[in-house]
Amino acid sequence: MPDTCAPTQPRTGLLLTGGGARAAYQVGVLEAIADIRIACAARAQVNPFPVITGTSAGAINAAVLACGADDFDLAVRRMVDVWKNFHAGQVYRADAIGVLRTGASWLTLLSIGWLMARWRKRKPRSLLDNAPLLELLQSLVPLHRLPDLIAQGQLEALAVTASSYSSGEHVTFFEGASRIAPWKRSQRMGIRDRITHQHLLASSAIPFVFPAKALSVRGRDEYFGDGSMRQSAPVAAAIHLGASRILVVGAGRLHEPAADSSAHAVNHYPTLAQIAGHTLSNIFLDALAVDVERVRRINHTIGLVPPEARAASDLRPIDLLVISPSERIDAVAAKHVSELPRPVRALLGGVGVTSDKSDYRGAALASYLLFEPDYTRELMALGRADVMRQRAKVIRFFDWVDPCQTPEAAAGQGDEPRQERRRDPLRLR
Repeated sequence: MPDTCAPTQPRTGLLLTGGGARAAYQVGVLEAIADIRIACAARAQVNPFPVITGTSAGAINAAVLACGADDFDLAVRRMVDVWKNFHAGQVYRADAIGVLRTGASWLTLLSIGWLMARWRKRKPRSLLDNAPLLELLQSLVPLHRLPDLIAQGQLEALAVTASSYSSGEHVTFFEGASRIAPWKRSQRMGIRDRITHQHLLASSAIPFVFPAKALSVRGRDEYFGDGSMRQSAPVAAAIHLGASRILVVGAGRLHEPAADSSAHAVNHYPTLAQIAGHTLSNIFLDALAVDVERVRRINHTIGLVPPEARAASDLRPIDLLVISPSERIDAVAAKHVSELPRPVRALLGGVGVTSDKSDYRGAALASYLLFEPDYTRELMALGRADVMRQRAKVIRFFDWVDPCQTPEAAAGQGDEPRQERRRDPLRLR
C-alpha cells in the first residue's frame, strides 16, 4: 500500500477559509503553487496536502482537491476552469422569478411580516435560493472517491466545518484515516462522518443569504449554516488531524488599512449593505486574523522556554505559512457590481449596493455574491501574483529545491536564519 505520508516527513495541511465568491482568490493561489511545484520537479509526492480542511466556500474547494488527491495538478486545473467561467446562476437562482420568490419576499416579510405571518404558510428562508449549487457540486465533487483515496494513502483526511443553529456548537465533520480521533473543546468538536454534498452546502450557507441545511449529529437532525460563524480557532482542525505544517489561504486582507475620509466612509449613515458587509467580514476574516496572531504569540513565548523544558511539555512545532490578498477585495468587487444579473442588482440595490466603482464599502456584500468571470478571474490573478511574490518562501515551506537558484546562493541561504518561515509551536487544540 503506498504511503504518501511517511512518519519521517512532515505532514502538510491546507486550510481554505470562507468567503463566497471571494474563494476565487484561493484557486489562483493553488494554481501558482501547482506551477511552482512542477518547476521544482517536486511531483514525486502526488498530493502535497495529505490533510485538507475547509470552511464555507473554502470547504468546496477543499473537497475538490481531496477528491483529486491522486492527481493534484489535474484537480487544480479543474477548479481553475470552473472559477474562470463562473456565472451567478450556477450558484443561486439569479432570474427574476427566483429572486422574487426568495429575496423580494424575504425583504417584504421583514417590513410587514406581522401582517403576512397571519396568512403566509411558507415563509422565505433566505435572501437567495442556492439550489443550483447542488447540481454543480454533484458534477464537480465526486465524494464517493474519498474512501478509496484514504485507503490507498493518497489522502489522510478531509474536514468540513459548519455551525449548528440548533445547538450553537461549531462542528468539524471529517473523513479520514482510522488513527484520527474525534475531539471535543468548548463549543466546538470534531466528528467522524461520511462527507456528503449536504455537508458542503451547510458549510457554505452564508447567514441570511443562503438557507441552512439539516445534518445528522448524535442521532438527531440539526440545522447548520456557514462554518465561519463562531469559528474561534480556524487552524485547530488541521492540527487535530495531524498536520505538522499548515498552509493557510485566506479570502480577505487580515489587516485592513484605516478607513479613508471619503464621503462614503464619513458623511453618510451606513446602508444595510455596508452593515451586512461589515458583519460578514467579522464572520469570515476576524477569527482567522486572531488565530494567526495567537499562533505567533505562542511561538514567541515558547522561544523563551529552555529546550529541556520545552521537550518535556506537550507542545509541538507547527510551521505556519499564511497567504492572503494584498489588495482590498471590496475595492475589486466595486468594479464589477454592474456584472451581476439585473434581478440580483435590483435586489441588492434595495439594501444599498450601488454600481459606483468608488463605493467599495457598499460593494462589500456583493463581493461574496459576484460569481461572474471578470471578477473571479481578477481575484485568481491576484492570488497567483501574491504567491509569486513569495515564491522563495513557498519553496522553503515545502522543502522543495528551486531550479532557478544557484548552488552558491542555496548554500548561503542554509547558513542564514530562516526569518521568513515561522516555527509555530501549538498546543493540540
